[in-house]
Amino acid sequence: MNHRREVDVRHDGIVTQARETTAATSARSRMTGKQRREQLLEVGRKLFADKGFEATTVEEIAAQAGVSKPVVYEHFGGKEGLYAVVVDREIRSLLDGMTGALSTDGHARVLLEQAALALLDYVENSTDGFRILVRDSPAGQATGSFASLLSDVASQVEHILAAEFKHQKLDPKTAPIYAQMLVGMVALTGQWWMDSRKFKKADVAAHLVNLAWNGLSGIKPKPTLRTVTKSPS
Repeated sequence: MNHRREVDVRHDGIVTQARETTAATSARSRMTGKQRREQLLEVGRKLFADKGFEATTVEEIAAQAGVSKPVVYEHFGGKEGLYAVVVDREIRSLLDGMTGALSTDGHARVLLEQAALALLDYVENSTDGFRILVRDSPAGQATGSFASLLSDVASQVEHILAAEFKHQKLDPKTAPIYAQMLVGMVALTGQWWMDSRKFKKADVAAHLVNLAWNGLSGIKPKPTLRTVTKSPS
């Protein structure tokens, strides 16, 4: 009697589990095209961040999303198309944050602080996205790289520095050089902090601004090298 009851209970459990599995599968199959696209983007974003573009396969993306490979091709035309959309979204997200930080009126030092914090905010809140951006871009992809993104940001910083240089009676034509240096310094520090996290975000930003601003405040109108190596004749 007890044995029969135990069998009945197990049978009920199996039926219940089967119903739940069927319901979950049905729910996945009922996704709209937009929902499925977003799901694939989320799955692809995670895989690209963890493994990189080359090591990620369409099979993995499809398996993680619980769909067949043709579904991935239907939405994005392949792994390259999915990657391109993921990168474009991350670039827009980071660039919007940096642009917002640099578009407000304020003292040059305040803008520098806001820009440093904007990048570190992105590193902190979108770590997977930042990992994707700092990885090497797929072969043949000229745009959408981290270098091109930094170039866009530097062009905005350039205008701010040029105005500050004029105010300090320095040559504004040299602003692009300093813009590249500042943006590169912040970006490389952000890469280091992404994995280190030994310091608080505000402290990292403060030290970045400390070096950048105190360096800028002591800029010489015509810097020269103390040691110049003569080129061979």
